[in-house]
Amino acid sequence: MRVLVAGASGVIGTRLVPQLVGQGYEVVATFRSAGNAERLRALGAEPVWLDLRDRATVRKVVLDMRPEAIVHQATALAGQKFSRSLDRTFAPTNRLRTEGTDNLLAAAQEAGIRRFVAQSFAPYRYERTGGLVKTEDDPLDPAPPPSARETFAAMAHLDEAVTAAGGIALRYGCFYGDSDNPLVNAVRKRQNPIVGDGGGMMSFIHLEDAASATVLALGLDGPAIYNITDDEPAPAREWLPVLASALGAGPPRHLPLWLGWLIVGKGLSMMTEARGAANARAKKELGWTLRYPSWREGFPAAYGGRRPGARAAP
Repeated sequence: MRVLVAGASGVIGTRLVPQLVGQGYEVVATFRSAGNAERLRALGAEPVWLDLRDRATVRKVVLDMRPEAIVHQATALAGQKFSRSLDRTFAPTNRLRTEGTDNLLAAAQEAGIRRFVAQSFAPYRYERTGGLVKTEDDPLDPAPPPSARETFAAMAHLDEAVTAAGGIALRYGCFYGDSDNPLVNAVRKRQNPIVGDGGGMMSFIHLEDAASATVLALGLDGPAIYNITDDEPAPAREWLPVLASALGAGPPRHLPLWLGWLIVGKGLSMMTEARGAANARAKKELGWTLRYPSWREGFPAAYGGRRPGARAAP
């Protein structure tokens, strides 16, 4: 199958392209930044420049390249500094998830392309009531914090637009496995504290496992939504010390809830009350086997630190 991977030079795209090539796919890989063309060519793909916000260019690339499937992995998070406002941080990515998604879908429809797989997101999005781990059928948070409303709306738009067109939205967990990761950098510098009782849940996924699930999704018919997460959603009080240990960092600091509110504001509720995401549907329907079923073995494997639970440097 000939596959166009939009955003192929990103952290997941550079893992996905080699897996696709290795399984016999012919890959057209899009990029925007200078220098990435040779990098993608070295991975076995045919590179092509593309700005997803330019509808005419998207149409031309899709019609000229004639792929049989499209994988949408484009974001604009490289080099972004995260702030109290997710909407400010994710503004360029939100455009790619709305305008970019619509442009790709329109071109795919015109070209008669039925297979369409797109990057979505699972953490923080599920309703913050009831059980601590949610499935794809559970409702999303109806009232995200004001500083994240545009970001949540952009992700919802992508989910709805892709599935309405018969495609597949993959709600990935929090990525890890890359060296330049904002979460990892914050934990390394002890800037990511455990707030309150540390009960907010997180679902993780190693980038290689995320890529392998994406390859499998290309073999399925949509519409569908899958949580692409590992087997162990966990509260911050459990996973943060293990990540810090794997990085050789000092143990995470603890902040009382009232101080967390002063520092983070209303967005803190999203972190302290977040629910995890279950992966049972993806494992069953994709026939997916994870290399790292849990962050407990994944963090040390990715970052070369001590065994899980080992004492970190003070």
